[in-house]
Amino acid sequence: MKPISLLSVKYHDHTVVTLSLTPDNRLCTFEYDKAWLLDGFSISPLELPLKPGVFIAKPTPFNGDFGIFEDCLPDGYGRYLLHKALLREGVNDYDLSALDRLSIVGSNGMGALTFSPVNQILTGNEICDFDSLQAKALEVLREKQDDDASLLLFKSGNSGGARPKAIFSDSEGHWLVKFRHTYDPEDMGVQENRYNEIARECGITVPDFKLINGKYFASRRFDLSPTGERVHTATAGGLLCISLSMPLLDYCNLLSLTGWLTQNTADVEEMYRRMVFNYLTDNKDDHCKNFSFILEDDNHATRHWRLSPAYDLTLCTEGYNGEHATSVNGTGQPRIADFLAAGKRIKMSEPRCRQIIEEVAAKCSEITRYKLR
Repeated sequence: MKPISLLSVKYHDHTVVTLSLTPDNRLCTFEYDKAWLLDGFSISPLELPLKPGVFIAKPTPFNGDFGIFEDCLPDGYGRYLLHKALLREGVNDYDLSALDRLSIVGSNGMGALTFSPVNQILTGNEICDFDSLQAKALEVLREKQDDDASLLLFKSGNSGGARPKAIFSDSEGHWLVKFRHTYDPEDMGVQENRYNEIARECGITVPDFKLINGKYFASRRFDLSPTGERVHTATAGGLLCISLSMPLLDYCNLLSLTGWLTQNTADVEEMYRRMVFNYLTDNKDDHCKNFSFILEDDNHATRHWRLSPAYDLTLCTEGYNGEHATSVNGTGQPRIADFLAAGKRIKMSEPRCRQIIEEVAAKCSEITRYKLR
């Protein structure tokens, strides 16, 4: 595999930046392309504001990478597959720089950013035999074989998360389908489908979704428009430079980020609604990469950040040492007073907060596992 010293980052074929490394090859350096400065936008408003000058990534928490590019890299299941696929090529992925990793993603990642030159290790064909993909994923995860690691990584689209996934398109659009991990119950897909049905009843925006073969949960990709155009996305973790390995996030931070980035009251209230839903239904997998924002780009005429549709809504009792990944007002066992305090900090009125809490509680009673006091 060829080491990468310069990496071009593009958005819809327009050059955003050419990434390079510091002389010790440890940290990424970033400087917006001059043409992009005239007509582009900040791809990560907090960490990389749109202005001239060189930005140098910090050593932590992303090992010398910027948060927005960390979003483009596989994690969890995808990182495991990448490790297996590279070992078959005689490459230790721990020796790779951030640029090397991004060059493997190329144009096969989620969101709108693409990277070149490409280190081609991902190969595969359009496979919609989901039973076969599920079986292959379980075999690799159980370390019975690693022959299919590259195929599975290609099919995953470098998506994040712990569970196996695959991207596919059909006559109805572009989809992300999820499979069971070795520790998941047989009805995992049915369960997630029901959670999404109830979340929608609670007033939470979720992508279109469906059950395939009665067991595989699939959701419409929000990083692609109906016509297939790529949509710029950023997770809360990428924007705030918070790592999955450090559950430091609080919903107060998420609400503030949503208000500041979107300048949209409806999006703030939607985030509040998701907070209540996740706690009531015991979805403890509410980590920093499970909240995203999308850039609505009307052919460069107007650009607005919006809260993305909700995803990864399902029962998850493990979390981080049995606690939610994201706290409420500084506690993992919040009372009603903590939910009200979180709303107050973002200037939501107490009556409105109580109304949202009551609406969500009434609609999700079927799957409620946490009692508010």
